[in-house]
Amino acid sequence: MSLGRGFFLSATIFAQLCAVVFCGDDYYKVLGVKRNASSKDIKKAYRKMSLEFHPDKNRNEGASDKFAEVARAYEVLHDDDKRHTYDLHGEEGLKKEEAMDNQGGGGFGGGGFDPFEQFFGGGNRRQRDDSDRKTPDVTLPLHLTLQQLYEGEVLEVEYVRQVLCTNWRDCTQDQKDCSGPGVRTRMQQLAPGFVQQIQQEDSRCISRGKMWKKNCKACPKGQTEQETIKLTIDVNKGMRHDEPIVFEGVTDEKVGMTAGDLIFLVKEQNIEGTTRDGDHLYRQMEIPLVDALVGFKRTLTNIDGSKFEISVTDITECDQVLRVHGKGMPRKNGRGNGDMFITFEVEFPDKLDDKQRQQIEDTLRPILLKENFNDEL
Repeated sequence: MSLGRGFFLSATIFAQLCAVVFCGDDYYKVLGVKRNASSKDIKKAYRKMSLEFHPDKNRNEGASDKFAEVARAYEVLHDDDKRHTYDLHGEEGLKKEEAMDNQGGGGFGGGGFDPFEQFFGGGNRRQRDDSDRKTPDVTLPLHLTLQQLYEGEVLEVEYVRQVLCTNWRDCTQDQKDCSGPGVRTRMQQLAPGFVQQIQQEDSRCISRGKMWKKNCKACPKGQTEQETIKLTIDVNKGMRHDEPIVFEGVTDEKVGMTAGDLIFLVKEQNIEGTTRDGDHLYRQMEIPLVDALVGFKRTLTNIDGSKFEISVTDITECDQVLRVHGKGMPRKNGRGNGDMFITFEVEFPDKLDDKQRQQIEDTLRPILLKENFNDEL
């Protein structure tokens, strides 16, 4: 075979392989970012598009499919290892690596055929850490009144965090001894034929096989810089005390690590005279003795300001409880409200004059005598 014919066939095969490897969605186009976009730009694009196409907010046809595409693109591009594999081998290469990982293999490095290794003498794929490394999660209390939890609310808050320098990739260099963020591994010979692997702390190691360049001009302030981000907290109706509201991947960033989660814990503040247990509300109400004896009607105001009426026609005893259906907290599943339980406290007069005592006795004594007589029968 002539040299020219051999080169033509190799080029043809290479083109076919590239067509296979790089088929599928362009994740950079899905998010609307350039191929050299920083992690900061990728996250901004994802937040914008995920809000735009979220199924709860966008009911248009195809929005849920677009939301899934955006989520998949972000899953790949915000992960340094996945992005590196995608840039080299495309979507098909990434799928192959994920399949091999799920089976306990090692992607292209697990002994399978790698077209790029055949043409270029090695894929130079960065290996994953044995475990997914994250920066610490941050938990903050979110103090909300019972009224806010009853009505639901949207809160706009600001959060200050550390984000990676825009040009951080320009400040890294290959270092095979780095086995992960802050960890360096070296081999020590104990005796002829006996070698021990030793791990040491080294802040210059930022990920497996990567080290930070000292005094890098591309990032004069260091690996990270301060950023203030705006977050929208959706307080859903009926949320409960200590229920978490999680923003994934928005805490401090660090090279070689996935940003941790920001967790807001709901801290419920009761309204005076009203308490809560699950979907039910409990309150106390004082009524005069005359109402306890002859019955009464009352117009009450609920937490959200709405009015409702209660009516009691029978005698009300001390600490008697009235259950009002549908006047409790909204249920999280959207199926109506819980109930309200009202405990009555009967107010007795401080004193009575002789005439009042006689009138009460004349009225109540016959009733009591009749009840006792019926009980004896």
